[in-house]
Amino acid sequence: MKISFEQISPDANSSFHLLLTPHLSDVFLWHYHPEYEIVYIEGASGTRHVGDHISRYEGSDLVFIGPNIPHLNFDYGVKTDHQKVVVQLKENFLGDVIWQAPEFTAIVQLFDRARSGVSFYGQTKQVVGKQLAQLADLEPFERLLLLLRIFQQLAVSAEYIPLHGTAVTSLYNLSDQQRLKRIHQFIAEQYVRKIEITEVAALANLTEAAFCRYFKRMTRLTFTQFLNQYRINQAQKVLLLGNTVTEACFASGFESLSYFNKIFRRVAGENPLLFKKRHLVE
Repeated sequence: MKISFEQISPDANSSFHLLLTPHLSDVFLWHYHPEYEIVYIEGASGTRHVGDHISRYEGSDLVFIGPNIPHLNFDYGVKTDHQKVVVQLKENFLGDVIWQAPEFTAIVQLFDRARSGVSFYGQTKQVVGKQLAQLADLEPFERLLLLLRIFQQLAVSAEYIPLHGTAVTSLYNLSDQQRLKRIHQFIAEQYVRKIEITEVAALANLTEAAFCRYFKRMTRLTFTQFLNQYRINQAQKVLLLGNTVTEACFASGFESLSYFNKIFRRVAGENPLLFKKRHLVE
């Protein structure tokens, strides 16, 4: 599934970009950008797809996404009349020095959590959602102050769920990062065909046995488990585009429909047809 890079610039007389209810419900926009992003959508039920996390939100959603995490536009497939507020900003949108002030400690920690993607619920979602909707009506200075208040409320809230998980490469040294990056890139380019472990072992400059031990130690998964999870994630994207289960099976690299259904249930906790029906509700 091709991913798009989104170019973002701050609004005039502002340190961030504010976007109100873009009409993208018919567009499958799987994209990323180096900016942080807050998304609030109300009056809709749809798909929350951030990184490898896919779930369904009902009625409204509030998510804070860190830099370069691939995500799907939250209004994709939404048929109801809804409102959406998107705030996009660079990590240093206020400069580098101001974040060192002790008053910003909680917000700095919030931004760190957002690097994995965070979904908020309950009273936090309701209150912050209303405040985000007010941003467009304020003068630039007041808008900035309200945004900082929003960050502080999110920072101290316990009503949140992590979405994407910690990036694998952040746990290892540069050599391991580069090796895993080569492996991940190879999988991303070749997953639609049959992949032999000997191929990937050669790419990592290891024997097959050494590679299997290395990969399990690095990812806590066997290579087959990792490849199957990646393929199921790709299959979910194909299903979200309205394709059939059979089309998703072969488009994601599986050679057997029965094996695809088995692995899909193991990874996603449900069969692919039920997944499609839940996420493409009219």
